[in-house]
Amino acid sequence: MTARSIRGMAAATMAGALALTAAACSNPGSGGSGHGAGDSAVVGIAYEPETLSPLLGYGKDGNSKIFDGLLAFDGDMRLRPALAAALPEVSADGLTYTYKLRKGVTFSDGKPFSAKDVVFTYRTILDKKTNNPSKTELDALKDVRAAGDDTVVFTLKYPYAPFAERTVLAIAPEHVAAKQDVNSGPFTTSPIGTGPYVLTGWSKGEKISFKANPRYWGGVPKVKKFTMAIIKDDDVRATRLRSGDLDGAILPPNLAKGFRNDGDKKTYEATTYDYRTVTLPTHHKVTGDTAIRRALDIAVDREAMVDNILEGAGKPAYGPVPTDSEWFTRGTERRHDPAAAGKILDDAGWKRGPDGIRAKDGVRAAFPLWYPSGDKLRQDHALAYASDAKKAGIDIRVQAGTWEVIEPRMKHDAVLAGGGSPGDPDFDQYQLLKSSLGGDGFNNMAWYDNPAVDKALDDGRKTDDKAARKAAYDTIQRELVKNPGYTFLTHIDHVYVVDDAWDGLSTQVEPHDHGLAAGPWWNVEKWTPKK
Repeated sequence: MTARSIRGMAAATMAGALALTAAACSNPGSGGSGHGAGDSAVVGIAYEPETLSPLLGYGKDGNSKIFDGLLAFDGDMRLRPALAAALPEVSADGLTYTYKLRKGVTFSDGKPFSAKDVVFTYRTILDKKTNNPSKTELDALKDVRAAGDDTVVFTLKYPYAPFAERTVLAIAPEHVAAKQDVNSGPFTTSPIGTGPYVLTGWSKGEKISFKANPRYWGGVPKVKKFTMAIIKDDDVRATRLRSGDLDGAILPPNLAKGFRNDGDKKTYEATTYDYRTVTLPTHHKVTGDTAIRRALDIAVDREAMVDNILEGAGKPAYGPVPTDSEWFTRGTERRHDPAAAGKILDDAGWKRGPDGIRAKDGVRAAFPLWYPSGDKLRQDHALAYASDAKKAGIDIRVQAGTWEVIEPRMKHDAVLAGGGSPGDPDFDQYQLLKSSLGGDGFNNMAWYDNPAVDKALDDGRKTDDKAARKAAYDTIQRELVKNPGYTFLTHIDHVYVVDDAWDGLSTQVEPHDHGLAAGPWWNVEKWTPKK
């Protein structure tokens, strides 16, 4: 829900001269062309994963290229069978899910896939010794067992409505991963899976390379070589795309518009659950003050951000749930009202000083706001937010840094963060807001602590009654109006520019993942070169 993506992130992965394009990926200043015979593709992504092991969180939301889940999402975000032969049979009480497995599937090393690999994967993720930051997503799971080689039975502690959606999680091979340290073994960087592609190399900070899996149960992909070039800087990614080093990339809207008149390229816009938010740490005298939080929530001009930063490719955000979702609570929209923001601060004792900045009990209304270096969208959001805050008498110092610099400061310093996962509201909110997850990596970065929200999170998670769940998530969204531990700014559409060289490209409703598993290449295994 943040930069962890965690969860989340934007952009990914051609070449008759593959050696040339591979060299270009390593050297941003080099020449070369991404174009080749149509059977290879190189695309730019903004971030790289911390691991390639499903046991540690990679591929938990599907589209991992190396792996498959029991189920997968189609282009319309409907569940379809993948390693499972059909959708699961669910017991009347919602506590048992039974999956029949697809026959004849092998891992890329030729070893057969079976139920024991599924059991191994889920049990290992839930093991206390496994460093998987998303393990709470499987809190409902009581047990998983194999009933022969081709059937898996999951038993839940409580009826968890979106459990089937959790089974898009990538499956690891027991015969490889069980023989090494789950947290540090070679499988974390050199994995083997059942997916459409096989990893051929990972140069940290430079590129991740794949080749088509000749054993893939879904048919051998037409795109034989696929490379994700890791380019954190938005401007560099655009330059590389324009020079021909890349065949596609995610770009901020204001950079993507520079390619509109390029007849050799197409632009794709994907709607998303991806939000940008400012964390307001509870453990800071200014950001932890409810009046400051409430004032910032209405001092910020979200519509101006959508118009000027996103160029209309997005919408205002008032929480993790997008305003066009059936789970959004009407009436929780916050209007831009600088006068009301000033009154909140005045009434709470935050008085303006000679320099226009407020103070209370000797504490100046000032704090730093960090964003990751090279991320132009976050930079622009941060600067706009700081400008709006200054008008209300709050001094925000915008600073750029790497995540290695930012992460140790998150308990006390604000961060321009991101997150969002399509589908069930539990996916977006539990890890973002649950007080017990404060300080757990990139979960609950603001250390938000609200007993009413904690209870509603549990209530929404532990029933499959839709009306009861809607009531719970309504409570959460209303509580965020009373005491916002984050200032949600925008939900951003993802904009991709790709060479018009293949058929079969489309987009899904996307998470916050910076294109690693999303983008028009979510189904690259189905692309066909144009004649």
